[in-house]
Amino acid sequence: MRTSSVGLDTIKTLLKLLQPSKLLLSNRLVLSTVLFAMMGSAQAAGTDTLTVAQLLEYQNIAWIIWGGVLVFFMQAGFALLESGSVRAKNALNVMMKNYTDMCIGGLAFYLVGFGLMMGTNNSGFVGTDHFMPVALSNMDWALMFFQMMFAATAVTIASGAMAERVSFIGYAVAACLICLFIYPVFASWVWGGYFGGTGWLAELGFIDFAGSTVVHSIGGWLALAGILVIGPRLGRFAPDGTPRLIAGHNMTLLALGGFILWFGWFGFNAGSTLSITGNIGLIAVNTFVAAVSAVVSYMLISRSLNKAILLSDSVNASLIGLVSITAGCATTTPVFAIIIGAVASVVYILSSQALLKFKVDDVVSAVAVHGFGGAWGTLAAGLFYTGDLFNLSRLGVQALGVGVALGWGLGLGLVMYKLIDLSFGLKASRLHEQRGLDYTEHAELGYPEFQKQMFDSKSLTERHL
Repeated sequence: MRTSSVGLDTIKTLLKLLQPSKLLLSNRLVLSTVLFAMMGSAQAAGTDTLTVAQLLEYQNIAWIIWGGVLVFFMQAGFALLESGSVRAKNALNVMMKNYTDMCIGGLAFYLVGFGLMMGTNNSGFVGTDHFMPVALSNMDWALMFFQMMFAATAVTIASGAMAERVSFIGYAVAACLICLFIYPVFASWVWGGYFGGTGWLAELGFIDFAGSTVVHSIGGWLALAGILVIGPRLGRFAPDGTPRLIAGHNMTLLALGGFILWFGWFGFNAGSTLSITGNIGLIAVNTFVAAVSAVVSYMLISRSLNKAILLSDSVNASLIGLVSITAGCATTTPVFAIIIGAVASVVYILSSQALLKFKVDDVVSAVAVHGFGGAWGTLAAGLFYTGDLFNLSRLGVQALGVGVALGWGLGLGLVMYKLIDLSFGLKASRLHEQRGLDYTEHAELGYPEFQKQMFDSKSLTERHL
């Protein structure tokens, strides 16, 4: 790498001028800036010029990584929302599950899940190569990172639903199995074949741009399976089946978690273009207006029924709006996105009430938001497809995908959680549930200032050694 003789002479002159005895500090700073700029320009002049295609590829890689980082940040949103939704004695346990299920699931996805999902898929059902990869292109590594974040999102949905009465070890085993097999296999049917072939649902024309079904419904149905196996929390339902309110300890955390999830969703949906030249503006607008219309719709419904407008339900309404638009965010218009969000709030109210009637105790309404919201959003993507509205053939394919996801997620989830319960133990004991999982599972307290008098400090200290 060479610079011209004129450039070298200029740089030498500037170096002499930078001597402390010759210039004031402010002038030396200015000359230093000029010097570094000239040296950078001289270096750049000696490098090969990048082609337009190379520049575009680098931009796309940066876009995918940035989208993946936003999706990663959604883990903080889940953790805050779930922690605020539970009682103080379980706040730390929920945080711990969110922090570690991503770690366990991410490792499992790298070792096996990525190959099952994105590997060569000639059968249409599962990938057969690229397990534990060590040599990929820059774009392939970026894609892998992005899909890792999606897998982490799918696995953490069940955390809040089963909160306050699930064994940490049992939950961790489930997180591993979900990212190892359950999630990537279904994802391969819709998004698979990146290295060759294609998934059988994709072959039929199934539309799920960013994962209303692949990520959210699968996560929601797995959450439902876990709830059915471990049952409700102590005292959640009266002997006659009437639900009793068990309030979360911090609504501020819940709302902050909702904001963070909403923020990360722009990376979730717009990042799924995998290209900075995609229709990211439309996707971002659709994502936003679906969420806001869901909240407004919920408030109008609550007001018309003379019910309190709850912060918790308002946050969940925004989330089901986001879940519902995720499938069709790139293939519909803002007008239909508003309709999708408005209907999503109705889906949330009806499904959450129906689950309570069946004594299903979902702490954060994950099944209603992600399971039923994802199903509605997937059907809506077929109904409101730009340029081909209300195509019943496409709607049939969408309904098939929704049904298959329900059977796969709920069916395998019931088997998995039952086997975990019989082997490792899935449900925490009644005593542990009463005392709080912060103390019994982790020997730590989320709020030690007012909880420590409830426990033996000597026992806590010993368990730390």
